[in-house]
Amino acid sequence: MRSEVIVVLGDDLEYRVDTQSLPTVSSDEGRRWLDQQFISLECEPLRATGKVLLADKLVVVAREARNRPELFESADWRNTYAVAAQAVLSKPLIRVDVPAMSISY
Repeated sequence: MRSEVIVVLGDDLEYRVDTQSLPTVSSDEGRRWLDQQFISLECEPLRATGKVLLADKLVVVAREARNRPELFESADWRNTYAVAAQAVLSKPLIRVDVPAMSISY
């Protein structure tokens, strides 16, 4: 079965991470890592209520990381993002589309 995370940052900028050979993490570990990135990248909630869904968090972290090219250029950071995404969403194939602000499975 295919196991991949695709992150689209723009019209001509896309990252694909084949996660089959990467170590997995628990949902709690993935959530913790995303929470840390959300804070360190100074992300803002998408919703006026301040509620942040996991899918929203994945999109917003990717959006803010786009402004710091060294993050997605780093295989370690990119792989950790992909593994965390799969851990929190429990899906083997995930597409994060930042310009569309959407996630598909």
